[in-house]
Amino acid sequence: MKKDMQTVLITGACGNLGKAVAQMFSSNGWTLVLLDREQAQLNSVFGTDGERQLSLAANLLDAASVQSAVQQALQRFGRIDVLCNLAGGFRMGEPVHETSDGTWDFLMGLNVRSVLHTARAVVPAMLAAGGGRIVNIGAGAAGKGGANMGAYAASKSAVARLTESMSAELRERGINVNCVLPSIIDTPENRKDMPKADPSRWVSPASLAGVIAFLASDAARDIHGASVPVSGLS
Repeated sequence: MKKDMQTVLITGACGNLGKAVAQMFSSNGWTLVLLDREQAQLNSVFGTDGERQLSLAANLLDAASVQSAVQQALQRFGRIDVLCNLAGGFRMGEPVHETSDGTWDFLMGLNVRSVLHTARAVVPAMLAAGGGRIVNIGAGAAGKGGANMGAYAASKSAVARLTESMSAELRERGINVNCVLPSIIDTPENRKDMPKADPSRWVSPASLAGVIAFLASDAARDIHGASVPVSGLS
């Protein structure tokens, strides 16, 4: 990873992928800013904050909440070098012609509006510092719609398009913006929901964390606006 980079902000930190990404960066000596909805859960998962860790409760659907958390991180550490937008959600929906406002708003909020809110809060600080990295979490569904998945596929496609637009806007100013497109991630929840599936064909959180860490590294300095499929054997 780039030597002069040191602080990473991770949204959805308490999720299976968030924990793996936090571990990946921590093992490389990075300072962690960990965002999730509940402070109690953050404390339970990551323990007491220290010199190189700050856990903050934030509602990613509330722009003011995100701004407040980012400002606290900047006051504490002075910079945010990498933003990992890992918070997101999945919901099988209805056929498109029956899609409820609730389903649409839930998926667009959690998967898309959250990216907008973190971008507004973090990008100005990155520009002031002279650069940074942003890695968004998309999904394989971003490339093709499926039955009863219209709202989900649309939300993840929007993440990919936002990634491309942000990259076009920020690449000349020292900020790389990319996203990953995982297929099925091997989590306890997915194993429970799909008991007959073979999880050895899925993507492990640690493997996906490795790809995210690469995109945050100096080795990926020439990669801009990419949507990287991470599909394992699924």
